[in-house]
Amino acid sequence: MLETVTATRFVAPLREGGSLPGLVEADDLGTYVVKFTGAGQGRKVLVAEVLVGELARRLGIPTPRLAVVDLPSAIARYEADEEVQDLLNASPGRNLGVDFLPGSFGYDGSRAPDAEDAGAILWLDAYTANVDRTWANPNLLVWHGRTWAIDHGASLWFHHSWPSRPPDVRRFVDQPFDPSRHVLAAVATPVAQTHERLAPLVTDAVVEEVVALVPDEWLEPTSSLPDPDAARAAYVEHLTLRLADPRAWIGAAS
Repeated sequence: MLETVTATRFVAPLREGGSLPGLVEADDLGTYVVKFTGAGQGRKVLVAEVLVGELARRLGIPTPRLAVVDLPSAIARYEADEEVQDLLNASPGRNLGVDFLPGSFGYDGSRAPDAEDAGAILWLDAYTANVDRTWANPNLLVWHGRTWAIDHGASLWFHHSWPSRPPDVRRFVDQPFDPSRHVLAAVATPVAQTHERLAPLVTDAVVEEVVALVPDEWLEPTSSLPDPDAARAAYVEHLTLRLADPRAWIGAAS
């Protein structure tokens, strides 16, 4: 399981993104960017953050440590901003914490990663169908001389259809990926070349291990996925089959 910490103080909202995450101090003396279960984008964004972030970690891509942040209900009473107070009141219990990287700055291309590191990020985005790492929204930070991948919530778009229809794994497997707008396209090794290096690292056991990290309460039941075990099995099936049959996304991204 992900490490669990308890929030002790809400520091400030972060209004750069659409989901209004917040900077929170915790009882381990750490500071986290917390993404809340009560945010308008929903819990599936938190699931994508865990799955893709933890895959990134296992591929050696720099990405902040993740934790479950337990948010006491009383923390909202000291917040003056009504919008933030409503969000905190809607998010008691287990939320997602992303380790805060003090002194980091947004990626602007002036300190590009080397071709292999850039290629790894591009490959992961192609594999997980992440549409949100462009110059309009790089979702990269530079910290201690390296490029760190953050904000993976726009990946794994397929699960947003689950409330209305059963999982369609073939549609995800066959989804192409267009690298032309990717922020690292100009400096990355080709996706097909990177695939040879990274695909063997994403074994079935690794996928199952990563999926198991998601807290049960973030896996919302549907008529076709009635419990967390069924949802986990669907994620494993989608991720393993897309990797086993990469013709659509490797060919399009190369």
